Amino acid sequence: VQLQGSGGGLVQAGGSLRLSCAASGRTFNSLAMAWFRQAPGKERAFVARISWSGDSTYYTDLVKGRFTISRDNAKNTVYLQMNSLYPEDTAVYYCAADRWARNYNDAVKPEIYVYWGQGTLVTVSS
Repeated sequence: VQLQGSGGGLVQAGGSLRLSCAASGRTFNSLAMAWFRQAPGKERAFVARISWSGDSTYYTDLVKGRFTISRDNAKNTVYLQMNSLYPEDTAVYYCAADRWARNYNDAVKPEIYVYWGQGTLVTVSS
């Protein structure tokens, strides 16, 4: 599986962006998908995750109520709608894929994800 993230850019605080992650291969609809982010000088951190069917989602408390993860299995694409952006949301955002169902405590660990996209930079100006 190859993942290609896109949609990053420069936005003012309070603005919105939608990230996309397109997956190759025919197994997309059996994969849970997630978004992580990595700010300069910091470790990669969990943002959100969606189950293969789309009926289960997890979010870090930092983005609950502002970000929404969704997927379109017909298009092999997962999205991250980001609203009410803060400067502290500035980071490189990575999509990732996992073959297994996970509870939240495991889902937030980057080491359990087998496939990763190349990252897309989101910069939020104050």
